[in-house]
Amino acid sequence: MRLTDCHNSEDFRRLARQRLPGPVFHYIDGGADDEATLRRNTAAFEECDLVPSVLAGVQDVDMTTTVMGRTISMPLFLSPTALQRLFHWQGERAVARAAEKFGTYFGISSLATVGIAEIGADYDCPKMFQLYIHKDKGLNRAMVEACRTAQFDALTLTVDTIVGGNRERCLRTGFTSPPRITPRSFLSYAAKPAWGLNYLLRERFELPNLKDHIGEGSNIALSIGDYFSTMLDQSLDWATAEQIRADWGGEFCLKGIMSVEDARRAADIGATAIMVSNHGGRQLDGSRAPFDQLAEIVDAVGDRLDVICDGGIRRGSHVLKALSVGAKACSGGRFYLYALAAAGQAGVERALGNLRAEIERDMKLMGVTSVAQLDRDNLRWR
Repeated sequence: MRLTDCHNSEDFRRLARQRLPGPVFHYIDGGADDEATLRRNTAAFEECDLVPSVLAGVQDVDMTTTVMGRTISMPLFLSPTALQRLFHWQGERAVARAAEKFGTYFGISSLATVGIAEIGADYDCPKMFQLYIHKDKGLNRAMVEACRTAQFDALTLTVDTIVGGNRERCLRTGFTSPPRITPRSFLSYAAKPAWGLNYLLRERFELPNLKDHIGEGSNIALSIGDYFSTMLDQSLDWATAEQIRADWGGEFCLKGIMSVEDARRAADIGATAIMVSNHGGRQLDGSRAPFDQLAEIVDAVGDRLDVICDGGIRRGSHVLKALSVGAKACSGGRFYLYALAAAGQAGVERALGNLRAEIERDMKLMGVTSVAQLDRDNLRWR
């Protein structure tokens, strides 16, 4: 299978599986417990149908939207994800270059494998930083200050991950950061020599935003579940979130909002955006899908902050459904991580190109000339 054979997310997923060691692939691919929420995140979009209008004169369409203070050229952006240089040696650099080419937001995680300063200096696309609140308060302050110095556009506080989800695939494969090759996992890594050579011979793996404060994840191998459960501050509360918002002073997003009450509280503390998200089904299995919750959250706070639908996006039609409900934009991780693992920057660009073409084509078939025209009249619920 080659990159030119990849026409949708499932194609990229198959190619990623061919190229990654099993533990690394399953880290991207897996969810919590029985993975019911992971599956529901995409299946939820099938609960409603698009209703097109014809003879609308849609030779040209406008896909731009403004979210978190920046206008982006398409209503889809690249959600922050961790450990990207484990999936392809280019890592966040490849994803940033692709986002720059497509004129959309790109996010990096506290657990990124490329540092805040480099991303801020080298890439012109809109940038967000995903902040995990650690027990080490000096680390938290250092990351926020680094984002300010690097002129990141938005700070995104993840609020659904004070402990790690029960990711049973990772328990079975023994996945850790950095990878720990054991007798049990040796064959999985040995079967992918190209990955192994890149990991061993290129830039040393580390988590640069964390390494000067803690060794876990860079020098000390730890599962992601154990990292979250032992290193993050489980006392994180609304007062802390409000203080971080005040200290940051710019565009501030809460990632992991799933209830109307929490959405209202986010607006009350001055958040300028929320990502309706369940962390890709990797935390609380059995929770609702973001698309399931989107309408009532938009109705409650859509006039007070930007509502972003995060998770489960696999098709341009999914984006149009979320926008029709009232989201300002959509975001996701797996759709571009599969592509990154499959072919680096070229893979991410092809994935974004495929989705951009789907959004444009579907807008024309829907008879709308701009994403601002989409509303619930375009949908029928089953």
